[in-house]
Amino acid sequence: MILQALKEYYDRKPIEGSIAKDGWISRSIDFLIDLDIDGNIKNVIDTKESKGNKKTTCLMDVPNIGKQALKHANNGKDANLLWDNASFVFGLGDKGDLRLQGMIKAINQWIGETDDPGIIAVKSFLEKGQKNRSHFDYALLHPKYGELIKEGNVRISFSLSALDCEFVFNSPIVAEALKKMTGQNISSATHSTKGVCLLTGDENALIELTHPVAKGVWGSQTSGACIVSFNKDAFNSYSKKQGLNAPVSKVATSQYNKALNALLASKTQCIHIGDTSIVFWSEKKSSFESIFSELFSEFKKGDPNKEMQKVKTLFESINSKEYIENSDDTKFYILGLAPNTARISVRFWQTGTIFEFASYIKQYFEDFAIVKPPKEPEFYSLWHILVNISTQDKSENIPPNLLDEVMRSILNKIPYPATLLQATLRRIRSDTENRVKPIRAALIKAYLNRYYKYNPNKAQKEITMELDISQPSTGYQLGRLFATLEKIQEEANPKINATIRKRFYEAACTTPIVAFTSLLCLKNHHLAKIENKGRVVNFERLLGEIVGNFKEFPAYLSLHEQGMFAVGYYHQRQKFFSKKENTNNYETRGIKQ
Repeated sequence: MILQALKEYYDRKPIEGSIAKDGWISRSIDFLIDLDIDGNIKNVIDTKESKGNKKTTCLMDVPNIGKQALKHANNGKDANLLWDNASFVFGLGDKGDLRLQGMIKAINQWIGETDDPGIIAVKSFLEKGQKNRSHFDYALLHPKYGELIKEGNVRISFSLSALDCEFVFNSPIVAEALKKMTGQNISSATHSTKGVCLLTGDENALIELTHPVAKGVWGSQTSGACIVSFNKDAFNSYSKKQGLNAPVSKVATSQYNKALNALLASKTQCIHIGDTSIVFWSEKKSSFESIFSELFSEFKKGDPNKEMQKVKTLFESINSKEYIENSDDTKFYILGLAPNTARISVRFWQTGTIFEFASYIKQYFEDFAIVKPPKEPEFYSLWHILVNISTQDKSENIPPNLLDEVMRSILNKIPYPATLLQATLRRIRSDTENRVKPIRAALIKAYLNRYYKYNPNKAQKEITMELDISQPSTGYQLGRLFATLEKIQEEANPKINATIRKRFYEAACTTPIVAFTSLLCLKNHHLAKIENKGRVVNFERLLGEIVGNFKEFPAYLSLHEQGMFAVGYYHQRQKFFSKKENTNNYETRGIKQ
């Protein structure tokens, strides 16, 4: 299913001009060797473009005659057609002769005899250099580019400016040769490599034995890794070897691989969270492809407000019912990949329609809606949420499997994983300075509301966006009580450095009967220090109202009640500092300041 969806994505992309057609692959060319018709070097041309203070190479479609374009064989002789790195073009290194011969061999086997002046000039250039390496001196001793070329890592191709031929490989003869031989090895295929392609249904297809690598999965090998691989006997079945265990034709393999590499290289259709690389695409072109990432993307350094605005734009586009009311059943695919030595492991695979995913994301925004301070972001991306519950608030510390589980919950509209609540409560306990940030309170609210939606409990009431004095949860009321006691302490000691939040929060939300015994006694000492006696009376009234909402101080709070404690604490704190509409008065129930 995954490979088939990737191939379908490939099928529509060449039409849009964003993926190389069969027989071609997107690669950057650093330098052009400009030749005359006799194969002599006239000039070395730098193809890089200036962007600010940097020069960058542009991607272009180049001939692909096999997996050489991705990774050269160890024998060092399998060259690309009319382009390659400098070590092949100029025969550098210990295997220089083999490399030059490989360049000539590629032309002979793929093009053969031709009257194309560009191809003839390149072949003449290589043959002259094979006989006498001084033929290459103009490039290798070039005052500006010679040292770069000698390193052998830059990619080189050829042009004939005298004949207005910018790239020799753009010759119609090359295109025709690639079209005829697409999907075939240079060597003849044997009967044992033919079979039924699982993707196309072709019953007499040439089967790819070793699938090409994909690049761009964070944490995988820099040379790339395979999403399909049978490199151990234990992976084989019925005495079949390598790719014959999951037969896919060479053409289909090349196509799905191009699609996957294009997605991994995309700035709008690929995101990275923790050690997971996530790519997504739709069955046909849709604006949803480009805005979907805003919900999950990691914020870039620089202007966080700009990144927050992108999340807001996503919310507004979905909330405008542009997608929700669209009856279009266009399919949408989400693929999560993670490194696994030389192979790529599939973390998750989600399929659905754009309509479904848009409605699920809308529900996600509703889940996380909560009263916030003025400077707090209006909407949260998934990356922002997970970072705020990871150790030291760092993305590299996001628990690997948590991302997968939360994404499944959002994109399947099912309860959030229990590990999400556990991770949030752990982070609140360890973060003694901040404790219940708005984003953590929103997360707990989202988790509990969705949990009780799917696991109804008459004793539970839905958590609202802001303070709910009638909330029956004992944990919620205890959180309110703790917030009130902290507020009393702050007003009694305006210059205090550390409040009860730092020292007593963990004990209060886990073993209330122990913690609140001491805190209520301490409260009397703090009230005595407040000079405004009317203020003291109002505090006493609020304390009485809160305590009247539960029967007794429990010995222990469950995880769910600990979550309710955090939300109650947060709601009450926000109420203390909320502004009354159209006035400058600060208000809490029964307390004016």
